[in-house]
Amino acid sequence: MKVRFAPSPTGYLHVGNARQAIANWLLARRQGGRFLLRLDDTDTERSKPEYARAIEEDLRWLGLDWDETIRQSDRTERYAAAAEKLKALGRLYPCLESEDELEFKREQRRRQHKPPVYDRAALKMTAEQLGRALANGKQPYWRFKLSGGEAQWRDGVMGERKVKLPSLSDPVLIRADGTFLYTFTSVVDDLETGITDIVRGEDHVTNTGIQLDIMGALGMGRPIRFAHLPLLVDADGEPLSKRQNSVSLRQFRRDGIEPAAIVGYLAALGTSRDSRPATPPELVADWDLSTVSRSAARFDARQLLALNRKHLHTVAFDTVRDALPPGATEAFWLAVRGNLDTVAEARDWLDVAEGQVSPPVQPEEAEFLRTALDTLPAEPWTADTWSRWTAELGARTSRKGRALFLPLRRALTGEDHGPDLHALLPLIGRTRASQRLSASAG
Repeated sequence: MKVRFAPSPTGYLHVGNARQAIANWLLARRQGGRFLLRLDDTDTERSKPEYARAIEEDLRWLGLDWDETIRQSDRTERYAAAAEKLKALGRLYPCLESEDELEFKREQRRRQHKPPVYDRAALKMTAEQLGRALANGKQPYWRFKLSGGEAQWRDGVMGERKVKLPSLSDPVLIRADGTFLYTFTSVVDDLETGITDIVRGEDHVTNTGIQLDIMGALGMGRPIRFAHLPLLVDADGEPLSKRQNSVSLRQFRRDGIEPAAIVGYLAALGTSRDSRPATPPELVADWDLSTVSRSAARFDARQLLALNRKHLHTVAFDTVRDALPPGATEAFWLAVRGNLDTVAEARDWLDVAEGQVSPPVQPEEAEFLRTALDTLPAEPWTADTWSRWTAELGARTSRKGRALFLPLRRALTGEDHGPDLHALLPLIGRTRASQRLSASAG
């Protein structure tokens, strides 16, 4: 087995890209196959080296590796050779119509209630006509002549699929400036690099029908298996646009989402499995492409955040040490990790533990807070200090539950909710606790 992930370095990866990369990687590793990273960079105007570097960086951040890398920009000679073969077979023919002329033809067909497909008028052009056009400075673009009938395959996700080729326009494979289009370059690469399985988005189903026809013309050996993942929609069921910065991996990374949360969430998305935070190797044994639903998969950032929270609650200090603010200790991390959505939030709690906090003044609780100050235990403080202190304070004031704990939490942290004070109080220390109780009493 050999699979490929083929992003275009024209922008940053988004979650839809990441889902395809994860699916391909898991499939290859589960079957003991190879994973190829192919950079589809034939769009010279939009492809940027910085995006290519970012793609590799983001994949490594997710925990994915690859066995081989190729760049389409290094393979133009191979595409030219394949194009000459198709020309010799009469399957690649020159066209001269402008876009305005093509649109006029399409509109005419619509008015006749016919599908707006290309009419193959260029096939009637004689060699002399083409020669005169070339002599006058016109440059042709090249279309692939689709065969009749249907392209059929058994899809790894969608089941039996077919594309009626006569209902489609002959696709342009080479632009007038001589550059090659994805529909063509992808086929050449897949055949020549020995790809056995292609897992990509549902939006490529029609492309697959066309590309199977091109593969047949070029002399495909062993048939390639295809699987098309349903596209992602947002929490409201709307298509998730790859142009939305809010779903880019870079943005989630900046927001503090951990790679284990993203990998675990995307691997389970659209299946009956419950998502769990995990590294890619931890998911290999359970991965099965046949469990992916044919229905659109709903990507909900709130679910991803919840999974991130669940992950952080069990992460060891050594794993996040470098991401924590200076001065954060293991005791601090263990105290606050159960209350974090993202690692970045640890900075605020470090201020609570070791910095300056301006607690709200609670005039209605002034007497209670002064009693709390009077009963504040002497140091050293340990994990049972909070229990001993509140037990004595409850006995003195006859308070319990929320009436006992909430005024203290507000005074000590400035918040109504937060980490367990059994662990946080020793980090705050007696001096800061005394100052905050006094300030909150007014």
